[in-house]
Amino acid sequence: MAYFHISGWMKMMYPGLIWDMRNTHNTIYLTFDDGPTPDVTDEVIDIMNRYNAQGTFFCLGRNVERHPDIYERIIRKGHTTGNHTYSHLKGWKSKNEEYYKDIDLARNQIESSLFRPPYGQIRRSQIKYLKNKYKIVMWEVMSHDYEKRISKEFSLKAILRYTKEGSIVVFHDSVKAIDKLRYILPRFIEHFSEKGYNFEAIRDR
Repeated sequence: MAYFHISGWMKMMYPGLIWDMRNTHNTIYLTFDDGPTPDVTDEVIDIMNRYNAQGTFFCLGRNVERHPDIYERIIRKGHTTGNHTYSHLKGWKSKNEEYYKDIDLARNQIESSLFRPPYGQIRRSQIKYLKNKYKIVMWEVMSHDYEKRISKEFSLKAILRYTKEGSIVVFHDSVKAIDKLRYILPRFIEHFSEKGYNFEAIRDR
């Protein structure tokens, strides 16, 4: 089953993580995982620029290493970046030391105090260690733009339903997500722009 919205009990179970930004006025936080990806990330940036929207890109270190020019464009256009590990490790299936080394390897490419665990998988011991170095940013709304079995229309309807002031919303600037993303993202931004919402990046300081 695909869950588009994080429940309150989940937030209470992991209070040290950032799930939303409720202390902001008429603001929504768009985030993008797994890039930078040639052509895909550029198209996302172009869509964001069209609407004067800013967001946060949680990048894989290996992708930044391969595509530093795209990473620099993200920053140049006023967006922020975060660490998404070097090689997209699952926290639940990785030994802690292996996990931390992978994050440190990504840190050589990504200068940011923001961190998002791939798949949202992170152990309590990993949280305890990492929260002294990073703001661990999760999400409130998941677009499931990478899921082929879920239609783009259904995804858009779901995230429009669950997004509210201060929501952190997850998209993916990846090859498998772009077909749905180019449909969902502009319609999502237009919907909330018409209601007076702004789209800002999560600041790393």
